[in-house]
Amino acid sequence: MNMHTQPQRTAAEAALVSAFDERLSLLPGDGAVMVKRDAAIEAVKAGLPTRRVESWHYTDFRRMLTTVPAHDLTAKAAAQAPVLEGSTVLAVLNGVAAAKTPDIEGVSVTRLEDKLTDGSFAPALELSGSDDAIGAVNAAFVADGYFVDIAAGAALEKPLELQNVQAGGQTHVRLPVRVGAGARATIVERQTGTGEAFVSSVGHLLVGDDAEVLYLIVQDQPDGATHLGQFNAEIGKNAKLTLFVMNAGGKLVRQEIRVTAAGEGGVFTLRGINLLAGDTHTDVTMVLDHAVPHTASTEVIRNVVTGKARGVFQGRINVFQHAQKTDARMACNTLLLSDDGEFSTKPELEIFADDVACGHGATVTEIDHNHLFYLMARGIDEKTARGLLVRAFLAEVIEGLEEEEVVDALEERLGDWFATHG
Repeated sequence: MNMHTQPQRTAAEAALVSAFDERLSLLPGDGAVMVKRDAAIEAVKAGLPTRRVESWHYTDFRRMLTTVPAHDLTAKAAAQAPVLEGSTVLAVLNGVAAAKTPDIEGVSVTRLEDKLTDGSFAPALELSGSDDAIGAVNAAFVADGYFVDIAAGAALEKPLELQNVQAGGQTHVRLPVRVGAGARATIVERQTGTGEAFVSSVGHLLVGDDAEVLYLIVQDQPDGATHLGQFNAEIGKNAKLTLFVMNAGGKLVRQEIRVTAAGEGGVFTLRGINLLAGDTHTDVTMVLDHAVPHTASTEVIRNVVTGKARGVFQGRINVFQHAQKTDARMACNTLLLSDDGEFSTKPELEIFADDVACGHGATVTEIDHNHLFYLMARGIDEKTARGLLVRAFLAEVIEGLEEEEVVDALEERLGDWFATHG
């Protein structure tokens, strides 16, 4: 008789299972939600992903996640100054959303706790597959966040900033946003904090027909934080979504991006910057489905690696059989500034249509010594010259956003990072 035994749980897995048992009675949700929570923790009990799971091949999560801090109910987090000046801020502080939210014309804001309590959010807690470790951890523990509903035809005068701020311990939030047909909005998702923490954050963005959204994810967790982020989006007919992602912190980071171009004429643009330093690991994994004809996408990722940092970009574009006239382009470029740094990139195209224009490319290089010599020959010291070349390498991605106030704000954050790690 063959006997199959469950591998012994790691310390991190045991801590998650124990935390669930301790907190279950405190988590909001009706029977339907609790069923989803039970399924999620069972997925965690089955084991966190290893290199044998293809989508986690470059991030052996089970091995790398060595500790999980306990929930700290005494931790006090504070709302942060917004990334874009003048933004309306909705802050989740150490996993708890504000009881009172600001009035925003054309926008309805509901605490996620309420939607968990009445069970209406239960379907959204369904896992997307056996490799959905972020979804499983989050579905098991999420207690709050915001559900933002932007009315059809609304044009937000101010950017809307969704802040997830931690002050240590565990924080698990959801930030679903629905953008009505023909609406226009700029949304910032800020992931930050000050403590040694284990953070999961899952976002769901529904972009209605003819709507246009600029969505920024700015992640600058401290060195002692593990950050698990997941961004899910569906793009409607003739809609446009521009997503900008900046990773500039965290000890162990996994940012997943899952997008479906579901309406004809839909356009998706991804621009990303990963600033990696110290002994950190950052993994950005994207899956983009072109599900209907006449859609387009462009993805440009730039990475800077210093110290002993390790980075990953996995990007897969799926073009369905009936998604004719798809135009999809993807590029990932990395600048290694250290002999000890590493970056792994895996671009993929899976195309079942025969009338498409698709392509991808990836480069990993050092600073061009000819360019460095050119600057130094004109009296610029080596450190300053290196800084100019690195910032020029990244500036193209930011400047492609076009909105001047957005570009200025992101370049300021870029300058702050270089002041610390340059």
